[in-house]
Amino acid sequence: MNTNTTIGHSNLKINRIGLGCMGMSEFYGSFDEQESIQTLHKAVELGVNFLDTADMYGSGANEELLGKAFQGRWDEVVLATKFGIMRGPKGEFLGMSGKPDYIRQAAEASLKRLGTEVIDLYYMHRKDPEVEIEEIVGAMAELVQQGKVKAVGLSEVDPETLRRAHAVHPISALQTEYSLWSRDPEQDLFATCQELGITFVAYSPLGRGFLRGAIQSRADLEPGDFRLNNPRFTDEAIQQNLKFVEVIEELAQSKGVTKAQMALAWILQQNNEITTIPGTRKIHRLEENLGALRVELSAADLAVIEENLPKETVGERY
Repeated sequence: MNTNTTIGHSNLKINRIGLGCMGMSEFYGSFDEQESIQTLHKAVELGVNFLDTADMYGSGANEELLGKAFQGRWDEVVLATKFGIMRGPKGEFLGMSGKPDYIRQAAEASLKRLGTEVIDLYYMHRKDPEVEIEEIVGAMAELVQQGKVKAVGLSEVDPETLRRAHAVHPISALQTEYSLWSRDPEQDLFATCQELGITFVAYSPLGRGFLRGAIQSRADLEPGDFRLNNPRFTDEAIQQNLKFVEVIEELAQSKGVTKAQMALAWILQQNNEITTIPGTRKIHRLEENLGALRVELSAADLAVIEENLPKETVGERY
């Protein structure tokens, strides 16, 4: 299995398993800054160079965390951050913006929090329905021309929007949820990305932790965990969706690997260009995830998964 790739339309070389940093500042229960920094440093020590954050994670706190962890070391990693989802001073959600002035302000604020002069990969987090994609990408292209951004990415857009965006400025990466229980991108997005030379970045590759098998009921989630408000984490949905875990577990046991490693290896073997960004705050989970790079799945293994997985996931993604 190829363990590295190049982000489309750029010279940025990244790992096929990067590190999603969102949970280090918000959303998944309690967290510890020092533990997160230790995990970030360990990731680089283990060869991970692709880090994913956004300005809305922790209302800027996640970018500040990365800035603290990598001050003077930004040449060691490929940094991806995002704009578009607005947060207030108390963390409240204020909607979306893709207005050019806002994009420029958001980029400057991210650069300041991160303590760097350039963002390697800058994503539109979500599309503002009030602003045409051509205008949004045009503003992002200006940041590239100014040397503040190296490559442009989008998140959660359909093939038509992706094509329109790519016609304005080369789109290097598309980030969308993809896992054994979220397979919508297979229908059209994979083919569009391949045609246009765009790297597909799979987020939530472990189903927000569910495919690890540790969540058997809502009682396994801490108070304040955003998954308690997610449709896939109702009591009924959890019990139905555990069928996914059972399929993964059976094959994982036969190969002597963990369920997380099996789920990640499955994603990586869908094509040679896809990369993924499982999130964790724990060093032992980081090491476990990277072990997926050593898991080889045969055509027979993939067929077993395909034949036995539930045809539908209970609950919407959001």
